[in-house]
Amino acid sequence: MRAIVYHGNKDVRYDPQYPEPTINHPKEVKIKIDYCGICCSDLDEYRDGPIFFSPDHQAISRKPFPQAMGHEMCGEIVELGSAVNANLKVGQKVVVESTGTCLDREYLELPEKKCLSCVQGAYNHCDHIGFYGLGFSDGGFADFCVVGEHHVIPYSEEDLPVEIAALTEPLAVSWHGVRVSNVTKDDSALVLGAGSIGLTTIIALKGHGVRNIIVSEPKESRRALAEKFHVQVFDPTPFNHDEKSLTKELLKLSPLGWGFSRIFDCSGKKETFDISLSALKTTGIATNVAFWAHNKQTVFPMDLTLHEKNLTSSSCYVREDFEEVIQAYRDGLIDPEEVRQIVTKVVALKDGFEEGFLQLINHKGKHIKVLVSPLPKI
Repeated sequence: MRAIVYHGNKDVRYDPQYPEPTINHPKEVKIKIDYCGICCSDLDEYRDGPIFFSPDHQAISRKPFPQAMGHEMCGEIVELGSAVNANLKVGQKVVVESTGTCLDREYLELPEKKCLSCVQGAYNHCDHIGFYGLGFSDGGFADFCVVGEHHVIPYSEEDLPVEIAALTEPLAVSWHGVRVSNVTKDDSALVLGAGSIGLTTIIALKGHGVRNIIVSEPKESRRALAEKFHVQVFDPTPFNHDEKSLTKELLKLSPLGWGFSRIFDCSGKKETFDISLSALKTTGIATNVAFWAHNKQTVFPMDLTLHEKNLTSSSCYVREDFEEVIQAYRDGLIDPEEVRQIVTKVVALKDGFEEGFLQLINHKGKHIKVLVSPLPKI
């Protein structure tokens, strides 16, 4: 089959003859891929990896790279293992919850014990977490992918158009972040950054009934896109390196000028981290959704203690987040047309590296989400 394959640092190749995966366990499902999104994590693996492709993330699957990349995937079931849940049928459209964790030891019939996080049910914090297409096993930048049945979530095309179903994965990331922040519809929210996760966080907040949303984003093109989601946007660039003045301006946009009850850092920079605390109201919750490039931040505990501000974090997702996102589409809480705005380019599988990876790396301001598809119409 065709695939975009990770071989190592700065070595990602399109392979027209990569081995097609087969079902090797009774509870596996084979999926014909429709679309798969390129994530910043994919770009990080190309530029700075192996990160998730390191041996520790293959401890469960025991499948070293080269691997087909791609973890934001949707497709159609084409084959079922002999013991797969009866609710899954050939021909169903599905999205894939992509984590590879200790939960996979059971269907792979491995004897090792689960780690503490997985025993507690928080498998998104597994000691050995990897992802299909990102270190655990072959992923969705390919014609086909084989995954364990518990990773497969069916959806209806009446609720969720196939062209954007792959974005269920980044939406699940943001949905999880909003969920762990215990947001209510009466909260005021500040989103720092309007990249793909910032935009999906806006959608997730609206899906939870929040309407008072401010988005701070320095890039004009991204602010313009965020405005299409019917939220108020703010340009922080006039206040670069002046946290006190920036905080003062943002507070003016908060209810009664007292600060925001929920702040989501979707940028992962020192400036946004600091603002997520300084613009927070008394007893508010700041949630870090961004992934950081190994750079530590300094926190003065009294900045939190004096007003009982809460700093929390969100990592990845669990199956429940995918199910709730799909239900939100069904209930009309997520507008497919808003989600469609995030997709700025769709490329054929054979062009995925040159027209996808390299475009995102070399033209950061031009694209938000690029989808790769093996479908013949692309």
